[in-house]
Amino acid sequence: MKLPSNSFLKKMFSFLLPGLILTVFSSVNAQEFHRKEYNFNSDWKLKQGDIDGAENPRFNDRSWEEVTLPHAYNQEEAFEKSIEEHSTGIVWYRKKFKLPEEAKGKKVFLEFEGIRHGGEIFLNGKKIGLHENGAMAFGLDISDLVNTGNKENTVALRIDNSWDYREKATNAKYRWNDKNFNANYGGIPKNVMLHITNETYQTLPLYSNLETTGTYIYPSEFNIPNKTARINIESQVKNESNSNKNISLEVEVFDMDGNSVGIFSSQPVTMAPGEIKMLKADKNLQDLEFWSWGYGYLYDVATRLKENNEIIDDVSTKTGFRKTDFKDGKIWLNDRVLQMKGYAQRTSNEWPAVGMSVPDWMSDFSNKLMVESNANLVRWMHITPWKQDVESCDRVGLIQAMPAGDSEGDSKGANWDQRASLMRDAIIYNRNNPSIIFYESGNDAISEPHMREMKSIRNTFDPHGGRAIGSREMLDSREAEYGGEMLYINKSANIPMWATEYSRDEGLRKYWDEYTPPFHKEGDGPLYKGEPARAYNHNQDAHAIENIVRWYDYFRERPGTGERVSSGGVNIIFSDSNTHHRGEGNYRGSGEVDPMRIPKDGFFAHQVMWDGWVDIEDHSSHIIGHWNYNDTIVKDEYVVSTGDKVELFLNEKSLGFGEQCHRFLFTFDNVDFEPGTLKAVSYDAEGKILSETEKNTAGEPAAIKLTPRVSPTGFLANGADIALIDVEVVDAEGNRVPTNNSEINFELKGPGKWLGGIGYGPGNDILSKDLAVTNGINRVMVQSLNNAGKITITATADGLNSSEVVLQTIPFETKNGLAEHLPGDGLPFNLERGPTPSTPSYTKKRNPVFIASATAGSNEEEVYRSFDDNELSEWTNDGRINTGWINYEFVQPSQISQVVIKLTGWRTKSYPIRITANGKELYEGETERNLGYLTIPVETVMTENVKIELIGANSEEDAFGDITEIDPTKELDLYKDKEAANAKGQLRIVEIEFYE
Repeated sequence: MKLPSNSFLKKMFSFLLPGLILTVFSSVNAQEFHRKEYNFNSDWKLKQGDIDGAENPRFNDRSWEEVTLPHAYNQEEAFEKSIEEHSTGIVWYRKKFKLPEEAKGKKVFLEFEGIRHGGEIFLNGKKIGLHENGAMAFGLDISDLVNTGNKENTVALRIDNSWDYREKATNAKYRWNDKNFNANYGGIPKNVMLHITNETYQTLPLYSNLETTGTYIYPSEFNIPNKTARINIESQVKNESNSNKNISLEVEVFDMDGNSVGIFSSQPVTMAPGEIKMLKADKNLQDLEFWSWGYGYLYDVATRLKENNEIIDDVSTKTGFRKTDFKDGKIWLNDRVLQMKGYAQRTSNEWPAVGMSVPDWMSDFSNKLMVESNANLVRWMHITPWKQDVESCDRVGLIQAMPAGDSEGDSKGANWDQRASLMRDAIIYNRNNPSIIFYESGNDAISEPHMREMKSIRNTFDPHGGRAIGSREMLDSREAEYGGEMLYINKSANIPMWATEYSRDEGLRKYWDEYTPPFHKEGDGPLYKGEPARAYNHNQDAHAIENIVRWYDYFRERPGTGERVSSGGVNIIFSDSNTHHRGEGNYRGSGEVDPMRIPKDGFFAHQVMWDGWVDIEDHSSHIIGHWNYNDTIVKDEYVVSTGDKVELFLNEKSLGFGEQCHRFLFTFDNVDFEPGTLKAVSYDAEGKILSETEKNTAGEPAAIKLTPRVSPTGFLANGADIALIDVEVVDAEGNRVPTNNSEINFELKGPGKWLGGIGYGPGNDILSKDLAVTNGINRVMVQSLNNAGKITITATADGLNSSEVVLQTIPFETKNGLAEHLPGDGLPFNLERGPTPSTPSYTKKRNPVFIASATAGSNEEEVYRSFDDNELSEWTNDGRINTGWINYEFVQPSQISQVVIKLTGWRTKSYPIRITANGKELYEGETERNLGYLTIPVETVMTENVKIELIGANSEEDAFGDITEIDPTKELDLYKDKEAANAKGQLRIVEIEFYE
C-alpha cells in the first residue's frame, strides 16, 4: 500500500491533536514539495461603504471589524429584518497574509466558494479579477503577483450586494438576485481556500476566471449485488513549466477507514510547455459500498501526477459511488425504485443572526434532520447551493436537485447566458458529489432549444455522472429527463414526474392549537393582498393535517399503482426562512422545523408517512399536539399512522378506533381531557399491532434544562464556530412542559459571542439575552472567539431553578493568515439507514388495462389525446352535452374495477358523468374537485369497452381557494379562466386510465 497524499492524510487525521498533525506533515514535507490547500478564512477585516483607496496595501484598516469567514457583513439581520429590508450597498473586505518560502516559483490560486453579489478582487493593490453572479465558486491565479517568504500580501475585495446589481459587460440584472427568495447576505458568506501547486499540476474545477475543469470521477459497469463497479478518473493537467514533462497519473482509492481498495495508473504522456491534457485511468474495483439514501458512504480518491516515479502533484477528492436510472416514470437508485419525498428548501438555508454563514457541522445537523424526517430529497430553490451544503448532503445521505440560477419562467439574451454559464460552472464544481442526481435548468418551464442547450452542457462536462437534467413543468418536453409542476399531481410512463413544490401553507411553531396559550384561532392573521390568509396562519395541528392531506395525493399514485405513476414530490419548505412571507411573521413559516431547527408537528407527520422507499417499510404513529390541557377541554385528537386502524387509550381505557381518511390520518372526536397517558396503538387489517406511541401530561414547571450541542470534532476557537444550546422548561421529573412560554434570562462569561435564538418580541428577539421558550423549548447559539477557553452560560427565570453549562473551546492554529484545518475535516458520515436494500421497494397494487382505440361524440380525431401520456394535451367535445362522450375499446377483455381520470379544470370544475360497460352502469355522479387525478371505484365487470359520458351541465367553484400561486393563463387547470367557467356542456379529459 502506498502512502496516501498529503491532503488525504490531512483529512484522515484531522481529529488528532494539532501537534501530531504537524509532526506528520513535517516528515512528509521534508522529503519533497507536496501540493498544499490552506483554509483562508482567518484574519479578515470588513467595513461598509465605498472607501477610496481600500485596495492599497498601506491603507489603514485598524478600525475595521475583525471577522473570520464565512461572514456576511449584514448577517445579524437574519430574521430580525424582512428580506426586502436587508442592508445592501458596498462593503470592503481586506486580509493580510504571508506565504512560505517554498511557494516561490510555484502556482498559487485563490478559491472563493462564493460572494454576494458582484465583487472586484485586488492583490497588493492591483485588480486581479471580477466575479458577479453572486452564487457560484470562482478561482484566481495569483502566482505572478503574490509575495513569498516573509513578505506580506494584502488581498482586498470591493463587493456590491445591491438588489439591482447589473453585470458590467451587459448591463443586465441577475434574475436570481430577487427579494422574494434569495435572502441577501452580502459580502463573503462562504469559505475561501488557497492552493499552492507545482508548475505542472492538476487543475481546479473552477471555470470562472481560470477556465479549468479539475478532476472528474465516475463509476460505470455496475454490478450492485456483487458490489463491483469500474471507477473512472479523468484529470485535467496543465504544464506551466518551461520544459517538456513525461508524466503519468496514479490513482489510489481509500475507503472510509483509510484502507486502500485499489491502485491503478494512466498511460504515460509527454506534455509540452503550456499544454493542457486530460489524463485518464480506470479499474474495476471489488467489494464496494454504494452511496445511498441515509447511507453517506464516501471514498477518498487520491490522484497523483508522477514524473520519473516521483510525485509532483497530488489531489484528494472525496466522493461516493452509486447507480441511477430514470425511465418508465420512475427513479432507480442502486437498482431499487425510489419515490421522491422531501423538501424544496431555500438555498440560503439560513439561521437567525448568522444567515447562511454557519460552520460545516451545523449544515450536517440541519440536513441530517431532513433525513431523520425520512426525506430522501432536497430541492434547492432557484440558486445553486453552497459547496458546504452540497458536501454535507453527501455525508448525511440526502439526494439533491441542483439548480443553476433563476427567478420564474424562461430567460432570454444576457439573462439566459448568465443562467447557462452558472449551470456550467456549477456542474464542473459539483460533479463529483454523489448526492446530486438532478440538475434543474429552471424554476419554471423553459423552451425546448434552451433545454437542449442545458443538456449539451451536462453532456459536455458530466456525461457519465448518472444525473437527470430537467426543469419545473416540462410535462410534454422531448428534451427534459424529468419534470413536474408546482402543487399539482403529475404522472408519467416516460420521464419521471415529481412535484417541485407542494403544500405551501404556513404556520408558526408558537401556536399548538386553539386550546393552548396563546389561544390562536386557526387561520387568524393579517390579510394577504387584501384577502383572508387562513392557509398562511395555521396552528400546528392544522398545518400537520394539511401536510398529510397533500402528501396522500402523491402516495396514492406511487410506483406499483399502474403504468403511469407519480415519482413523488417535495414539500416547501424544511426550515422557516428569512424570505417572502404571507403570514403574521416577517419570515416564511412554511417549515416543518422553525428557524432554529426545532421540529413542528409536521416534521413528525412526514417521519411517519415517508418511512419507505416507495411502500411503507417501517411502521410508526404520532399523536399530533400535546396532552397538557385543563380539565374543561374537550377536543378532537388526531393521530398520523401507517396502520390500517388506530385505537386510542386514555389511562389504559380504550376510546375506540379513529376515523381514517387520506390513508394516514385518524380522527377521534370529542375527547375529554384527563391528566395521564394518551396512547395510540396501530394495527394491520388482521389486528396485529404495528406501532405504539404515547403522550404524557407533564407536571408544573420547575426548572430550566440546558443541553449543549457542538461539532463532533470539538468547539473550535476560530472566531466562526458555533455551539447550540437547547433550552427547556421541565417539571420536577425532568419532562418538558409543552405549554410553558417562560422568559429566560441568559448570562455569558468567557471567550464567546452571544448570538441567541429567535422569539416573538421586537425584531424577533434576535441577539437578545432575554428570550422566551416556545412550547417548553428554544435553542440559542454561542460563537467562539479566536482565543480558547471556558465559556459559561447561565440561564435564569422567575419561579424556575436555574441552569448552567460550560463549553470548552479548542485552540485553532492559524499562521500568517493560513490554516491547515480545512472546513469539513473529520466530520462523520451518516450510515444509519444502511446500504440500499436488495428487496423490491413496492408491490403491484393493480393491473393497468391498455386502451386499443376510442370513438367520441365529437372531435374524434383528437380522442387519442385523452390517453397519450401528455398532461398538456386534452380531448374536449364541442360544448353540447349530447356529444360529451368517449367509448374506449381495450386490447383484451378485462375486469375493470377502477377508473383514474384527470379532467380539465380539475380544481374548479365538477363534471356530472356516467360510466358504463356494454350498456351496464358502473358509476354515476359528480366528479370531485382535486389537484390532479381522481380515482373512481366502479362496479367490477368483465368488459372489452367502457364509455364515459357527460349527463349534465358542469358546475364551477374553486375547491382550493387558499392555493393562489398559479399562473392563471398557462395550464389546463383553468384556474380563473372565466371563458371556461361559462362553458357548461363540455367534457374535457386530459388523461384517463383503467385498472383491474
